[in-house]
Amino acid sequence: MTTSSSPTKLVILRGNSASGKSSVAAELRHRYGRGIALVGQDNLRRNVLRERDVPGGVNVGLLDLTTRYALDHGFHAVLEGILSAAHYGEMLTGLLADYRGRAHAYYLDVPYEETLRRHATKPDAEYLKHVTADHLRDWYREKDLLPGGEETVIPASSTLDETAQKVMRESGLAALAEAPAR
Repeated sequence: MTTSSSPTKLVILRGNSASGKSSVAAELRHRYGRGIALVGQDNLRRNVLRERDVPGGVNVGLLDLTTRYALDHGFHAVLEGILSAAHYGEMLTGLLADYRGRAHAYYLDVPYEETLRRHATKPDAEYLKHVTADHLRDWYREKDLLPGGEETVIPASSTLDETAQKVMRESGLAALAEAPAR
């Protein structure tokens, strides 16, 4: 199945909890404007389905379908989440293989200690009560890269601005940002 015959852009942002994926995705939308779909693993898995992150979970197919649907309808798509290789690798490699353009996949490589520091700065007090350091330790996977070298690794030292600039430039979104809004 091919995905998108229009000149859309596919960006995948992966990494451990509190690595900055959602912040980068929001910054990309802010810089680009209308016409970019943010497909967030947390939103679809936790909020829409209220499903735990399990192998073969329903959210895997919904993330795939939602991303493809956005692309096929002329939206650029930013798929972001922890998206562990063990649970989501097959879906992600299929999506990358089916995408007609050049997809851009990034892995935000943040050490565990830094994820703890960043997690503590999240503004949602209720979330902080329910997601503890023990949860973060259980979820943490060092260098959980997809097979085949598909991803560009972004180090923890890269600021939000630097990361967003890099992704905008490399994906081609920067050159398209001046295009008419949807």
